[in-house]
Amino acid sequence: MTEHLDFSLALHRTAAAPPSRSFCWSPYSVASALGLAAAATGGQTRGELLAALRAEDPPRALLSGAAELDGSGAPEPPVLAVANTLWAHEQLQVRASFRTELAEWPGGAVRTAPFRTDPEGVRQRINADVAETTRDLIPELLDPGAVDPDTVAALVNALYLKVSWREAFDPQATAQQPFRTPSGEREVPTMTATRRMGHAAAEGWQAVSLPAAGGVEAVVLLPDGDLEQAEPALDAAALERLLDGMQQQRVELHLPRFEATGEAELTGPLGALGVRSVFTGGADFSPLAAEPLEISTIVHQAVLRVDESGLEGAAATAAMMRLTAIVQEPEPIVVRVDRPFLFLVRHRATGALYFLARVVDPA
Repeated sequence: MTEHLDFSLALHRTAAAPPSRSFCWSPYSVASALGLAAAATGGQTRGELLAALRAEDPPRALLSGAAELDGSGAPEPPVLAVANTLWAHEQLQVRASFRTELAEWPGGAVRTAPFRTDPEGVRQRINADVAETTRDLIPELLDPGAVDPDTVAALVNALYLKVSWREAFDPQATAQQPFRTPSGEREVPTMTATRRMGHAAAEGWQAVSLPAAGGVEAVVLLPDGDLEQAEPALDAAALERLLDGMQQQRVELHLPRFEATGEAELTGPLGALGVRSVFTGGADFSPLAAEPLEISTIVHQAVLRVDESGLEGAAATAAMMRLTAIVQEPEPIVVRVDRPFLFLVRHRATGALYFLARVVDPA
């Protein structure tokens, strides 16, 4: 799990919006796209992708494990949809070995499309497919012009997750409470619950676990001081210690309802992690096809909504390719989330992070 957390925090530092703004993205979705790209490449190109992922092999096992949710005993059945699609130009000869590999990934499929003759139509088809998987939370992943006549393929991941809390917040207990935003304090709708929750306090952070249906859990990460100073110093080892150190305690949690979104072009952020050759004419895509290919851009979008009943999130990542050339209860621990914080949504058994959000203004 440490490796996945390290990848998530490293890319978060290079890709996230400035610390004064809320931002959300999906490590699961980006890792899926990069993992598929690693499976489609060889040599130095594959090595750089795996190094960024902190993995020795494409993380198919991790991502496949997190693509299965246990719906037993849930107040509402959890919903998880994952699609990993290679969209390929009709004349691009995709190797049978890669088709076999892709079929082993969650929602893996190959689809042909007329990139050269109808790039705008292909863009609309990809967007419609992503919108369907994400329940219209991401209606337009690819902007106009993102697919042009030079584009011959696209690796696209789409993710949708909707789960209810194991124990919902009482809507009647939600009230306006102060929250310190970078622009000043203001009142925001804040949920409140007092019950036994996973809790840890160490290394300048408090962590509170909120179990959800299907083996999903959300984790509130509240710094003791300002998030702007604490976030850059949080590393994978410290985060793993926090997550592993949570113990069941009686907690009085005050958590704002919020919606966080994010949109990023990942070429630069991934370059900072050492992923470079895949964007050049030296990229080795020989496991995918005989034609010389390179990635022209990688785009990502995500949205996460949290309220009294549970959470709903969606994300999508596209790598566009072109030819290259009843006992006495103790006093509760009060956790008042009244300042910027981080919010994780993860698959408990595997540790895969579905979402990582920074919330500085829970409007």
